[in-house]
Amino acid sequence: MVGLDNPLHIAILLAALLLIFGAKRLPEMGRSLGAGLRGFKESISGETHEPVTDRSLVSGQTSASTATSEARAAETPGTVTN
Repeated sequence: MVGLDNPLHIAILLAALLLIFGAKRLPEMGRSLGAGLRGFKESISGETHEPVTDRSLVSGQTSASTATSEARAAETPGTVTN
């Protein structure tokens, strides 16, 4: 059979990659491939995922949006807030 359905074929391919690129380069290549696939997925779906490193920004945005929605509810007559 020709293809990668046989585990021996996959093992031979991985051994060849290890010999060609070396043990140091393979993790770097995997990370860059993963980043490229994530970028491709984000461009297809239209969503962006930006990791937030500062937790104070997240809590600040949440409290600001809550305060804004509460202020709008207070301005609207006949609105019940919980």
